[in-house]
Amino acid sequence: MSYENLTVEIKDDLMWVGFGKFEKKSMTTFTRETLEELKKAILEAAELDKKKSVKGLVFFSHKPGVFLAGVDVTVINSLKNEAEALRALDEAHMIFNALDDIKMPTVALVDGVCLGGGLELSLACKKIFVSDNSKTALGLPEVMLGVLPGFGGTYRLPKKVGLPSALDMILTGRQIKGKNAVKMGLADAMLPTERMLELAKTYLLEKKTGRKKTMKEEVQAAAMDNFLTRKIIFQKAREKVLETSKGFYPAPLKILEVLEGGAGKNRSDYLAMEAQAFAELSQSIQSKNLQHIFFLTDNSKKLENKDLLPSVHHGAVLGAGVMGGGIAWLFAQNNQAPIMKDLTPEALELGLKQASQNFSGAVKKRRMSEDEFNRKMRSIEPSLNFEGFKSVDLVVEAVVENMEIKKKVFSELEQYVRPNCLLTSNTSSLSVEEMSKALKDSSRFAGLHFFNPVNKMPLVEIITHEKASKETIDSLVKWVLDVKKTPIVVKDGPGFLVNRILAPYLNEAAFLLEEGVSVEALDEAALNFGMPMGPCRLMDEIGLDVCVKVGKIMHDGLGQRATPSQLSTKLYESKLLGKKNGKGFYLYDEKGKVTGKNPDAGKILPTKKVRKNETEIQMRLFLPMVNEAAYIFADKIVDKASTVDIGMIYGTGFPPFRGGLCRWADQEGLEQIAERLNNFSKEVSQDRYQIAPFLSLMIQDKKKFYDL
Repeated sequence: MSYENLTVEIKDDLMWVGFGKFEKKSMTTFTRETLEELKKAILEAAELDKKKSVKGLVFFSHKPGVFLAGVDVTVINSLKNEAEALRALDEAHMIFNALDDIKMPTVALVDGVCLGGGLELSLACKKIFVSDNSKTALGLPEVMLGVLPGFGGTYRLPKKVGLPSALDMILTGRQIKGKNAVKMGLADAMLPTERMLELAKTYLLEKKTGRKKTMKEEVQAAAMDNFLTRKIIFQKAREKVLETSKGFYPAPLKILEVLEGGAGKNRSDYLAMEAQAFAELSQSIQSKNLQHIFFLTDNSKKLENKDLLPSVHHGAVLGAGVMGGGIAWLFAQNNQAPIMKDLTPEALELGLKQASQNFSGAVKKRRMSEDEFNRKMRSIEPSLNFEGFKSVDLVVEAVVENMEIKKKVFSELEQYVRPNCLLTSNTSSLSVEEMSKALKDSSRFAGLHFFNPVNKMPLVEIITHEKASKETIDSLVKWVLDVKKTPIVVKDGPGFLVNRILAPYLNEAAFLLEEGVSVEALDEAALNFGMPMGPCRLMDEIGLDVCVKVGKIMHDGLGQRATPSQLSTKLYESKLLGKKNGKGFYLYDEKGKVTGKNPDAGKILPTKKVRKNETEIQMRLFLPMVNEAAYIFADKIVDKASTVDIGMIYGTGFPPFRGGLCRWADQEGLEQIAERLNNFSKEVSQDRYQIAPFLSLMIQDKKKFYDL
């Protein structure tokens, strides 16, 4: 038979099926064409098995570091209805069942990424061998797209690793490293990457592979067959899912329903349940929105001329506070040996402490060895002067938020760096355009806004200005991608993108508190909308002193609609700064954990409480964000709705199942949003709820955000 997407050959008494040789993308995935050819190859193998013409079947990848990254998401996205999804899964089940039924030894040689359909293919084989490549990772991440594994994964994984481990993998999408895969019984052997193909036949046909189960595991496996034990496991899993997802995501609950309901069923009946569940989930609004986010994120990582741009080998940070230490950690984590400069040894000590804490977290979770921890910490060079800056490729300034100080720092810095060194400011609110005036060559300068904490927040805003060169911006996008963060490019303006849209949300929360809405009701309304934390908790996290400062900047830049509530100022003047000093709306212990409400904040808030409908509270919080997004388009801060949505999801935790702020607004209907804004402008505040002219224009032209 002829193949265009796979390689198939008979060699050394084995049939070898290879993936990725003709794949142009960095990740090899199942497309419709690949699956069709896989069907041909497996049916051919089944015939050879019957004739005993070969002794075994081996699946491998031609692409180092990637076995199979699952089904191309465009295939899932293209399914128009449940019936079409069911037809596709019936075909896939036939292919994987045919592989499962082959009697001769079959094996997947997993070197690198093995996710989704790639792992399901591997599970249909008799054995799985993993390489010792650090990139080797196995997982079923379908839940992150709002669906479940549809190629038999929910059926075969529990049989391979046991129910508790299977639930953990399927419900979380967690990836298992090669060594751990062998330990838990997911893989049967680990082979050296360089000799994997060479050793495959020996390990497949001659050696016993896989470890023997311990007595404890044997007892646990037997217990899984007990009805009562299984019932308790599923009950606990369901409680944990509801606690984590708040019921916003149907996929985890559907996964539990299939696994529990399928107990004891034969393969055919079980897989019919799995297919039906996948078909239903694939058409849900939550799954469509999560797929939408996947494509947005994927597109944000594309940079046409990436290979032609210079890489950063040596970084530097000016300012060694909490943020500076976090940025130094990011450089060191990516082997870019940073210099961290400040004015005093005490400040440098603070920065090093922050970097150390970030690395220590990885050591505690066994993602980093002690030796690697020490090596990376030693790569951070603390300095009280500019010595060594001539070798630096990128400088990130993270000093105090004061325009004159920042200008002075850049004017001095320019004397100590090479002409092609990229210069950036981590400002969160000051004008990048104004700052650039301090430099003789402002074409190599831009804003590079990180979010705190740097080690956890995935977003970086790159702020451009009139004189910034395209190469500078492209080089910064490349660097952000290289350090495994998500970049968005925005133009200069008050608050840039994320803080500008977040500001009216937090400001309106403060006004609601002034009206007598309780802290609990406010935070609960936001949580029930899907936010990761309520606005009061978020203000504590940001710092109430910062909220006051940003509120003033927004008011100065945007006028009456950004008039700040005086509540933050009152709290700040009472020295309630939030998490940073342990006292804000809530009280915090020395580890930063909430210990309860702060009675001192309660004394500043109105004593007479009012009860408002939760939906009204939510609309009061989120509609000003939509309105501000329209102002942002009018001001040309961004020109794509996708940029806003990536910024709000990764920068503020806007609920992913809603698809992003603009996507949610489009789905709600801009006319309905405008009507609600108009009502609030009459009832609450004409200034804060005045409909943005650009939003009115969109409605008039019958356009949505995603039509722009």
